[in-house]
Amino acid sequence: MHLFCSFHCASTPFICSPATAHQLSLERESSQAVSSSNTLAISHHHRTEDPKMMFPFSLFTSSIKISDRIESLRDAESKLLEFAKTRFVPTSDHHQQQQQQHGNSHHHDDHSSFELFDTPIAPPSVLKQHKNNKAADSNSTANKKNCQVFDDVEHYSLHGVKVINHHRQLSSSSSSSDNDSSSSPAPLVLLHGYANGSLYFYRNLHGLSKFFGQIYALDMLGWGLSSRPCFQLKYDPSGEGGTTDASAAAVSNNNNNNNDSINEEEQQTRRKVKSAEQFFVESLESWRSYHNLPKLTLAGHSMGGYLSVAYAEQYPQHVEKLILLSPVGVPQKVEEEDTRRLNSFPLYVRALIHTVRAMFNRGITPGRFLRSLPHSKSRDMVNGYIANRLPAITCEEEQQYLGEYLYQNSMLPGSGEDCLCEILTAGAFARVPLIHRIPEIKSSSNDGEGLEVHFVYGENDWMDFRGGLDVQRLCHQKKQDQSSLSPSPPKVFVHGVRNAGHLLMLENYQEFNAAMAIAAGREEDLPPGMSRSVEFVCDEVAAADSADKSRMARSSGKAVMSEKDAAKFFRGGRFNRRESQQRDDDAAGTVEEKKEQ
Repeated sequence: MHLFCSFHCASTPFICSPATAHQLSLERESSQAVSSSNTLAISHHHRTEDPKMMFPFSLFTSSIKISDRIESLRDAESKLLEFAKTRFVPTSDHHQQQQQQHGNSHHHDDHSSFELFDTPIAPPSVLKQHKNNKAADSNSTANKKNCQVFDDVEHYSLHGVKVINHHRQLSSSSSSSDNDSSSSPAPLVLLHGYANGSLYFYRNLHGLSKFFGQIYALDMLGWGLSSRPCFQLKYDPSGEGGTTDASAAAVSNNNNNNNDSINEEEQQTRRKVKSAEQFFVESLESWRSYHNLPKLTLAGHSMGGYLSVAYAEQYPQHVEKLILLSPVGVPQKVEEEDTRRLNSFPLYVRALIHTVRAMFNRGITPGRFLRSLPHSKSRDMVNGYIANRLPAITCEEEQQYLGEYLYQNSMLPGSGEDCLCEILTAGAFARVPLIHRIPEIKSSSNDGEGLEVHFVYGENDWMDFRGGLDVQRLCHQKKQDQSSLSPSPPKVFVHGVRNAGHLLMLENYQEFNAAMAIAAGREEDLPPGMSRSVEFVCDEVAAADSADKSRMARSSGKAVMSEKDAAKFFRGGRFNRRESQQRDDDAAGTVEEKKEQ
């Protein structure tokens, strides 16, 4: 049973042996349960968790009140926010940084302020109305009854933390009035990964405020301390409603068979994917509109990266730059490669993977599995996950509160987590891959340039960095083939962060922050001696740049690394296994050639 706790692999790898955890992490999106919040009213009904939300064969039900879980989540969020303010303050003094990391320094940067907030939003149009509210208007307060945790609030809301660097905002206002091109980038909006929350960026907020005048880290709808409506969605029977050209192109690229039954299946897939995406896209747009932010620097981690692309497809006029942090769902699944990879595992691992995939296909999420266990077991899983997956966090107090944040977020009734099997397949591949969608994203730039899209991967990331390079390749080819009157495709950049895996913002927060600054065009603001991320280009772009050195010059003279260099830099398990298999195949081919000779 303890092995089963690795359910969905990277989704909830709170497990047994690190070796098994690493192998299984190749199978699912990173769902380290996380969450955040501090200002919504709690239900006065003191409901307990709904047994129907539990795992189908669970023998355990929770008697802990939802209100108590919310309070515990708020306490953990408050502590992580305090860490953000006092322990991870940007400084050029390395010794002071070490002191801050271990809690021995409480230096404060008076230029930055932190604020927890809740923003009312309109209910997403794809939500089915509550049975008792069929006659209610979609924007009526009656829709609040769909929220499973907050009964006494008027509207759905998104929770998050706002950081303002008053000094940079003042400088930006002055620069803007003088038409200075060095003004601050658009406000940074951070979207967390699957089953995480806004405070998963607690190590980054203060450091990033050096480069951005405003930062908003959000709990996406259905996670953290944002509203948690039941994830029951309406599907457009035509399959066309709101479908973007980019996602339609992706479906077309996936559908290489003209058989009508296959086409109908693809149409149904598109309807389900679109509705799941709209749940998050519409809530984010409602939030943006409320705050009257004309432009965003939109950055999303893992599942948040996938959803950032879905937002940029529909609202490119509001996205100044798109930063994808180890995003899920980029490459297209190759069945032969997946089969070969599965066969490379030991028999017991293959059996476990098949079991996990079967559960995934039944819609059983990592959070639901976690809620099915006795409390002591689920806590042990989360604590083990923190210890095994995040060795960079050495402070026991920090481990404790991050673990509590993860745990309480997962133990609240599920909502956003149910998007998993709607958007992804059981092998962590998107049903409508981003590789064909990103090249179709339009840009609202007046200079005719394409939208800047930055991929950022960890050196030991289990997400395949080649997805980013392949998108760069496709965008480059599209630009070469198009006419001068056609809209320019996105300009794609790929960055690598050393000594980090999928959770790069926690594992190497300083170099992660540097990558974010470089993506935002603020590399000149990085302090001397601060470690920079590495930039890579595909072979086609490298060849084009051999004549035009403009890309090489953009990083202050720093050389941009080739695709071959990228293969040496990134050491994720999935990539290495593919490379190892390729070497074996090449060696076998060489032997056969010698025999024939």
